[in-house]
Amino acid sequence: MRILVLALIGALIGWTTNVIAIKLLFRPLEPVKILGFKIQGLIPKRRDDIAKSIGETVEQELLSVDEIMDKLIEGADKTEILELLKVKIIALTEGKLPSFMPSAFSGMIKKYIEDIIDQQGEGILDEMTEKLVHKATTSISVSKMVEEKIGTLQLDEIETMILKIAKKELKHIEYLGGVLGLLIGLSQGIIIQFI
Repeated sequence: MRILVLALIGALIGWTTNVIAIKLLFRPLEPVKILGFKIQGLIPKRRDDIAKSIGETVEQELLSVDEIMDKLIEGADKTEILELLKVKIIALTEGKLPSFMPSAFSGMIKKYIEDIIDQQGEGILDEMTEKLVHKATTSISVSKMVEEKIGTLQLDEIETMILKIAKKELKHIEYLGGVLGLLIGLSQGIIIQFI
């Protein structure tokens, strides 16, 4: 009976300490003084460092501006863009031409615009795309965007988000603490019983 009691006490201690440890990841949200020590949850205390680290990891390992722009360009259909460009330029040109201008002259201008876009449009589009990509990569920082977004979240929102993502794994940690405590209590009981 003593072995069983020690095993149950060990399980309770192991489970309880893991539950408290998980809670201390997030709580207290604001520093609290206990026995002269300032205590604050790990995530609230290191929020800025965590946000910066997540931002850098996202940009370096998961999603860079270069990759976003590559996907954007890869997904864009150049012929569709060039046709849209033709239609827009022709519409703008026709709107600026005087009404007394003969339709033959207007047709020549339309044909001239179409020929220029057919011959040089793809090169112009590539050059514009390259400039846009360069501007985006120098002016946009995915890591800063992620860091700022995490920085604007309330601490309880971060806690809810993390718990939602890792709820199953955190429960496993709690149960593992109980199992390890049970095994330690069982071992102690056996040692005490036979020594």
